Amino acid sequence: MNLKTQKRLASKILKGSKKRVKFDESRLEDIKESITKADIRSLIIDKAISIEKKKGISRVRAKKRQKQKRKGKQRGHGSRKGKSTARLPKKINWMNRVRLQRAFLKDLKDKDLIDNKTFREIYKKIKGGFFRSKRHLKLYLEEHKLIKRIIKKK
Repeated sequence: MNLKTQKRLASKILKGSKKRVKFDESRLEDIKESITKADIRSLIIDKAISIEKKKGISRVRAKKRQKQKRKGKQRGHGSRKGKSTARLPKKINWMNRVRLQRAFLKDLKDKDLIDNKTFREIYKKIKGGFFRSKRHLKLYLEEHKLIKRIIKKK
């Protein structure tokens, strides 16, 4: 039984691919007899001819990955694109480092562990980017005996 013409007409009416057009197996005789667009339309209304829904791209894997990323996973070296400065700009990195060092220095001054002269001297060194980190700052203070007593780790 050749139903090529009917399939072509149905695909034009339903505005879809011939592959997606489906015929009801029990109504094949009626479909074979229909040769005009009007006949095909009436069969579509009677649901003897139908069209399959389009298959989209599944988002299951993408959603799963996104869920893991929210937890902080899958962010290793293999997943990174671009420079480290693209993920965290140089300026923000600098601001975080300087603010941390300045807060630490202010804390030492408030506890009277360093005098005002030392505070000014170290403050300017922080501004100049002398210290790599808070740990480096602590080390410097201990080596040069600028601190009145040894700092306990927090």
